[in-house]
Amino acid sequence: MNSEAVDSRCKEHLRTGAMLLFVALCLLMAPVEGYLLQPCEPVNETVSVEKEGCPKCLVFQTSICSGHCLTKEPVYRSPFSMVYQHVCTYRDVRYETIHLPDCPPGVDPHVTFPVALSCDCSLCTMDTSDCTIESLNPDFCMTPRSYVYDY
Repeated sequence: MNSEAVDSRCKEHLRTGAMLLFVALCLLMAPVEGYLLQPCEPVNETVSVEKEGCPKCLVFQTSICSGHCLTKEPVYRSPFSMVYQHVCTYRDVRYETIHLPDCPPGVDPHVTFPVALSCDCSLCTMDTSDCTIESLNPDFCMTPRSYVYDY
């Protein structure tokens, strides 16, 4: 066997070995990437509530669901199959009522909102969650702000 044939075989083995090592590292790193993302869990967040007829937006801290859920996007989209993506949403909630300041007579100043006790990756429910693709920040206000620090 001549030296050129040996060199060619060695290079081929090195390329194959390098490719196998690269594939193995990619497979090992895929689960690690998921662990770097925040899990779906209750977090403290500044949110706002406002009501038509009341002049102020009340901003306070409460517990909401936030975090990463594994999702899949099909390569082939069939018109006969539905794809449901899971989102980080409320599993167990407690409802609290807050009083908006300076509401005029005839306008109910009370607003009820969900407080996250536990969260889960499941289908989005419009009763407790904003299911839009791109929503406003949770502390967005259209009227002047009034702050409550300890609610």
